Amino acid sequence: MTDGELEVTGPVDALLLLSFGGPEGQEEVIPFLENVTRGRGIPAARLEEVATHYRQLGGRSPINDLNREIIDHVEEELARSGRDLPVYFGNRNWTPMIEETVRQMTADGVRTAAVFATSAWGGYSGCAQYQEDIARAREQVPGAPSMVRLRQFYDHPLFIERFASDLRAAREAAAPGARVVFTAHSVPEAADAVAGPPALGGRLYSRQVAEASRLVARAAGVDDHDLVWQSRSGPPSVPWLEPDVVDHVRGLAEDSGVRDVVIVPIGFISDHVEVIWDLDTELVDEVRELGVTVTRSATPGPSPEFARMVLQLLEEVESGVQGDRLGDVPALGCNRDGARCAVGCCSR
Repeated sequence: MTDGELEVTGPVDALLLLSFGGPEGQEEVIPFLENVTRGRGIPAARLEEVATHYRQLGGRSPINDLNREIIDHVEEELARSGRDLPVYFGNRNWTPMIEETVRQMTADGVRTAAVFATSAWGGYSGCAQYQEDIARAREQVPGAPSMVRLRQFYDHPLFIERFASDLRAAREAAAPGARVVFTAHSVPEAADAVAGPPALGGRLYSRQVAEASRLVARAAGVDDHDLVWQSRSGPPSVPWLEPDVVDHVRGLAEDSGVRDVVIVPIGFISDHVEVIWDLDTELVDEVRELGVTVTRSATPGPSPEFARMVLQLLEEVESGVQGDRLGDVPALGCNRDGARCAVGCCSR
């Protein structure tokens, strides 16, 4: 097992939950998508296409509410342990924006904060972009606190066991012999190739996802499973990680006669749009005509185990003692003030 080095803080003054963000009303959908895609040359027609997913859900992404639920559970765990630690909430793409949150933290007198980013993974979008968010916010806020990000948690025992418990429940609800399929957000092949420090050989993101899937399957007693990808948004000319979840389940039905699948959204901590639209809606609709029944496993974010995991990750950086890990792929990302893990790490 290869470990990343921990940045040690001693006791911190605050904890910041840092996430992606999402619209909370119809009028916010397009501005939010413009924030997400800024600088990428995505045509307006494509934004309108994606906007329909949000509009069919009432124009409101569930992600902010789900993150507030995580914060509530973390605060409950802190209270249970007798610790009075303020927990803040900031986003990259929509309110509350991280810059405003860091401004409030500074006004409140916070000097050292730990940052929990809601991604378990390495790679640019899963790790390095959050480091950029931290660095940008600190540059824009005079006197901003020092900020240390908690490490990637793809193989944390509580993360794995929560997924495994929910997978066992999903298999019990599904037909006997249902095929188990793990899915995570696709990224361009080129981005995955440079994910992680160059010395590690790249593909840190896809390697971590594959390892997490293996660990969850083993813990749940699943002997055989598939790993697929979803939610790609780039032009067809750009290769992304494959196979696509819809294409794969169609192939299982057409080529092997599979009629029941259990989908495990291993790449997602909560039921936000990429889960409730791409899996619960599009996938289910696409394979219904083939007679395929989809049973979807739950995500771990709302669970008490997830909140306990966050506090265990916090304890690691405060004490300098790394907790238990289950995987053989590195878990990195624990850096101060938005620094990358290495020169050339996770380039775009």
